[in-house]
Amino acid sequence: MCGVSSPLWTSAEIEAATGGLASGPFEVTGVTFDSREVGPGDLFVAMPGTVHDGHSFVAQAFASGAAGALVSQPVDGSHVLVDEVPAALTALALAARERMEGVVLGVTGSVGKTSTKEALAAALERSRRGPVHKSVKSYNNHTGVPLSLARMPREAAFAVLEMGMNNAGEIAALTKLVRPHVAIVTAIAPAHVENLGSIEAIADAKGEIFKGLEPDGIGIIPEDSRQRDRLVRAARNHATSVVTFGLSQDADVTALHAVRSDHGGFLITARLLESELTYTLSQRGEHWVSNSLAVLAAVEAVGGDVAAAGLALADMAGLKGRGERHRLALEDGEALLIDESYNANPASMAATLKSLGAEEAKRRIAVLGPMRELGEHADQLHAGLAEPVLEAKVDRLILIGADMAPLEKALAGQIELDRVDSVDEASELLLAMLRPGDAVLVKASNSVGLAKLVDRVAGEPATCST
Repeated sequence: MCGVSSPLWTSAEIEAATGGLASGPFEVTGVTFDSREVGPGDLFVAMPGTVHDGHSFVAQAFASGAAGALVSQPVDGSHVLVDEVPAALTALALAARERMEGVVLGVTGSVGKTSTKEALAAALERSRRGPVHKSVKSYNNHTGVPLSLARMPREAAFAVLEMGMNNAGEIAALTKLVRPHVAIVTAIAPAHVENLGSIEAIADAKGEIFKGLEPDGIGIIPEDSRQRDRLVRAARNHATSVVTFGLSQDADVTALHAVRSDHGGFLITARLLESELTYTLSQRGEHWVSNSLAVLAAVEAVGGDVAAAGLALADMAGLKGRGERHRLALEDGEALLIDESYNANPASMAATLKSLGAEEAKRRIAVLGPMRELGEHADQLHAGLAEPVLEAKVDRLILIGADMAPLEKALAGQIELDRVDSVDEASELLLAMLRPGDAVLVKASNSVGLAKLVDRVAGEPATCST
């Protein structure tokens, strides 16, 4: 650890928070439950699992430099012994939140929560009012949120924490841990409709984030959503104030003007609650205009520097799996690969296809895999992608798996397409057809594994543009 910074946790603090028993005094500078991510000074949390038990990797963690372990059975090396590791991690998260004296912002939504979380953290960091902590990757569930909290430095001025769900009640439990001062819902879309049954139920589940708001808390809500009034009612039960954002001029925070910039992003003039701001947005895709307005609404809500936030939005690079752009060197030129492989639902599919349609390219190619957790609506929603595909003027389409058959049928005779059974087949087909000047969009739910295609086609290390 650099300088004279205090440790993240001492063994005595872990012991007190979890009710465990320390093997002896030690200090840690980080926390992880993935043995592959252990670095010098970390606390390794030996989580039980359905396939592997974390206790099997304790020795490996110490070999990688772990300073201690959180375990439910005695091990060689510095450790805190507890009854149940998951409960102990949650207890450590509660202790981290209790000692946090800064401002906590919670983010959820069907679309854009990770991207908005990253942009908001960057905007607050640019304000230089103190350290900013954020969830890493998409650690937004019943284990990821406690881990993100346990990692939160005691001196953090801001924390931006993402919360996700698959079922009703899950965000209600997470928001009680996070206790945000500001709670943001980015958008509502039919993700997880298989479990929740309706778009209204999805909105209610996302609206649970407001239940954890601290006194004088602020709710930030998408004005353009059809579920806007439902979310406002949910927020008003717990928030002192509610701020809406969006492209509608009825929104509290809105874009007065938004035009594409020379570099593919946008030049935006936004009306905020107390001022107007003109800024450049580096990210492509109209959905990012709405994301940026949510970020500015949150920065203004916590008294941050909105001008500095605008500079951060101009400097943001693409996020892996969420719009990262790879320039592919070919024999006679180069092609563009847009990596949207991390997740997909009908709204994000439509938004990213629209972004592909705005690309200057000789050919537009889309590699699309299934959207998961759509239940009985799956066939209809996959077929519904036909219109966004055609509007994007896609020249070649590669579909992966039997779940994409409804879209294949909807597009029959209208576009040149192939449907294959696996990601490996899609990779082979894409590599065979790539030509200079192509722009390729890759998108599916994360479980499809399209990141494997991106790694193979882009090569390692990838050459990325912003």
